[in-house]
Amino acid sequence: MPEGLEAEIWRGACEPLVGRTIVAARVDERIAPAGFAEVVVGSLITGVRRVGKVVLIDTQRETPSGGSGDSLPIGLHFGMTGRLVVDGHAMIGQLSYASGRDAQEWDRCVLFTEPPPTVGADVPAVRLNDPRRLGRVTIDPDLSGLGVDIFEITAPVLAAAMARRSIALKAALLDQGVVAGLGNLLADEVLWWSALSPHRRANSLDLREAKRLTAAIRRRLPIMLRRGGSTTGVLSPDVRAALGACERDGQPLQRATIGGRTAVWCPAHQH
Repeated sequence: MPEGLEAEIWRGACEPLVGRTIVAARVDERIAPAGFAEVVVGSLITGVRRVGKVVLIDTQRETPSGGSGDSLPIGLHFGMTGRLVVDGHAMIGQLSYASGRDAQEWDRCVLFTEPPPTVGADVPAVRLNDPRRLGRVTIDPDLSGLGVDIFEITAPVLAAAMARRSIALKAALLDQGVVAGLGNLLADEVLWWSALSPHRRANSLDLREAKRLTAAIRRRLPIMLRRGGSTTGVLSPDVRAALGACERDGQPLQRATIGGRTAVWCPAHQH
């Protein structure tokens, strides 16, 4: 948490920034490249994108002759507890397993724009708020190592990626080089829907099972996005904490540690 769905919500929240100019910036130098503010101030925001769990704010500076320079994307990486506030509005008020406070001392990156938000010139256009300082800010990040995006995955691509990995299926799904945007909650959710055990060896999946897993990703994630993000599935944080009966078959859910992360699953129907 946050995962690709949260990043997509924040990407949408950033769309009103397009066409504005960054006029001031503050950044926690412990999580940003040196000279970040000097590079981005004066840049025009030309677009916003999402790649996996990363939100990219595309910017462009004027050349000395008055023309348009090269595009320079700002990468917002949220870690485990980072969240985004745009024009004073938080599309996600509180992350699961994170503090519900909104302390300004947790602001790791703050951008002001011209024209300012309609709520007032003193309100930042962007605040990356992160109590644990696990997120980071980059300039022109190299994302070439990321796998196919959660909304673009296909069964042949997934099957080919899994065939090269002998680790547990849950751990393979958390590898951003396999599917960019899946996190702990979403991986458990799609495995539950596709009736696949998180303990399975990734390279044991056949094409039929890869199709089932891909279908779960492509069908369920848009539903969860509309509901508000990765906490809105069958295996919600409350269900994970209570560890009660499986909604599908009534059998007890189980908890395990796989690849250093907590997995919740139903051994009765996930094989």
